[in-house]
Amino acid sequence: MGLMGDKARLLETRRLVAAPGDGSDQDDQDPSSYGPGEGSPDADCATDAADLELETARRRAAESGDPASLSMLGALLLRRGDLDGAERHLRAATAEGDRSAANNLGVLLHQRGYPDEAASWWRVAAVAGSAAAAHALGRYHRERGDEPAAEYWLRQSAESGHALGAYALADLLEHRSDVGAERWFRSAAERGHREAAYRLARILDGRAPKASSLSDGLAEALGPAVGRQASGGPDTSVRELRAAAANGRRQDGPAGEAEQWYRQAAARGHRRAALHLGTLLEARGETQEAARWYLTSAKDGEPRAACALGFLLRDAGDTDSAAVWWRRAAQEGDGNAANALGALHADRGESQQAERWYRAALDAGDINGAYNLGLLCAEQSRTAQAEQWYRRAAYAGHKEAANALAVLLLQVGDSAGAEPWFSKAAEAGSVDAAFNLGILYAGRDEEQLAFQWYERAAAAGHTDAALQVAMALLRDGGAGDAEAAEHHLRVAVRGGSAEAAFRLGALLDRDDDSRSGCEEWYERAARQGHRRAQVRLGMLVAERGDVVAAAHWYRAAAEAGSRNGAFNLGLLLAREGSEQEAALWWARAAESGHGRAALRLALLAARRGDLAEGRLWCAQAVELGPAEVAERAARLRDALQQELTA
Repeated sequence: MGLMGDKARLLETRRLVAAPGDGSDQDDQDPSSYGPGEGSPDADCATDAADLELETARRRAAESGDPASLSMLGALLLRRGDLDGAERHLRAATAEGDRSAANNLGVLLHQRGYPDEAASWWRVAAVAGSAAAAHALGRYHRERGDEPAAEYWLRQSAESGHALGAYALADLLEHRSDVGAERWFRSAAERGHREAAYRLARILDGRAPKASSLSDGLAEALGPAVGRQASGGPDTSVRELRAAAANGRRQDGPAGEAEQWYRQAAARGHRRAALHLGTLLEARGETQEAARWYLTSAKDGEPRAACALGFLLRDAGDTDSAAVWWRRAAQEGDGNAANALGALHADRGESQQAERWYRAALDAGDINGAYNLGLLCAEQSRTAQAEQWYRRAAYAGHKEAANALAVLLLQVGDSAGAEPWFSKAAEAGSVDAAFNLGILYAGRDEEQLAFQWYERAAAAGHTDAALQVAMALLRDGGAGDAEAAEHHLRVAVRGGSAEAAFRLGALLDRDDDSRSGCEEWYERAARQGHRRAQVRLGMLVAERGDVVAAAHWYRAAAEAGSRNGAFNLGLLLAREGSEQEAALWWARAAESGHGRAALRLALLAARRGDLAEGRLWCAQAVELGPAEVAERAARLRDALQQELTA
């Protein structure tokens, strides 16, 4: 009987034992590839009686020498682990030209540790049209570094519709950065291969355009205190996955298709697909479903999912439950979870526990642990230890640690030592370091260099840097500079800067055409407690006759220590007939160095006839100025002196 006979092709469809797996970890395996009931103890128990009856029938058939019966019996014995019995029957069937037996004989020999002999039988079966044998033969050649031979046989298997062959071919092509990998991942995924579905989803997810920038809330959650980065390889931490997902992906096109494949793989028990699906859902705000997938993945042994679930629970206010999952992930070597636990204990004032977990994160290879240890030591004024940990993290490329190290060196007066670390951090993308370099150069009167670094930080959205750029532009005084300054002030205002809001109001206040818009910005700054803005706002509302509102803002500024606020409040009270209370506020202003307030007090004293007190306030007004006030005070002082000596 020839190897290409019809009966051989029919038997191949009834094969009970598949070729070896793809050589990946258990999460990459597809349980369906092992044949009916393989890997399922319950299925085996339920079919024991039927298998025994089948074996008896096959043995009777085998006595007649029928190759199909011999092949099936050999496959059954191989499945049960009876290699000696299986080999005898499989060799007998193979001798009669049964390609399924040849494939399974290859499997048996591979299990016995004879890969070269196994490959010879897989070749026989593959030439006869066995897709499973072609897959196994392709794997054999790839393991030995013969990629051309591997591709040839894997392509034979894949083009015959074999899911494992399609997956293995895709894996080989992707390793070579061949765009054809996507086609074969898709082919395998459509046949139910869960790892192929996951890998296809990763390709599509990487192609999906970003729809928005990182949200403020999630950006904070991904901050350096618990450590985050961004990429997509197999060892990607949960901080990287959440950061990538939070960048925002549109739900149509490649992103929508990626989610569908993640779902298919996750539904088939792929824990990494469940993790990625959870990150996508969380980024869209669908936290309940995200939590379910994180939980599924975590229970299947994925520490990154346990870590992500912890963050989700933390964000919901359940820090105790978050700690449980972080601890579980940290104990399995997840450095990000260990950092999160450390941060949690640090927030609670439990510094010893915090240090323990930061060290665990560092031991797990997460350099954020060293940075966080530096922060912890700095908070405890353990400067030498803080410098040690910052240096360790900085030398490993941690940009925020480099910035923190530079700040620490600057605080102890080592500006020469600080500068290169600020530069290293800034070049690595630290916005704070770029701003700090601006401060450093400004302190040395190197205004041009300072401006360049301020501008760089401002372009990245740094609020204080945007304010500094605006102030520098306003000092130049050009029309174009004023327009650019307004832009930067608005950026700083969006970042919450009260000073920027005040200066934006002052800029608009210069021009009659734009003056109507200045009150909005003065009020925004005033409500944030900006004293000069409160005084300016008081003046604006006083001009239109709103005495109550003016008094409110003057009083707020005065009580916060503004001498102008106190002086203006005194003027308002005096006009309203409350000279006695006005005098109290003028006194407060004068004691803070306000010359006009001192002159007002001198005039009040003179009207009351208290010439001596008047002379004292005149002397203070002369000293404080400004020039016109000093001149008036001097004349009044001389007049009072004449009255006293008359």
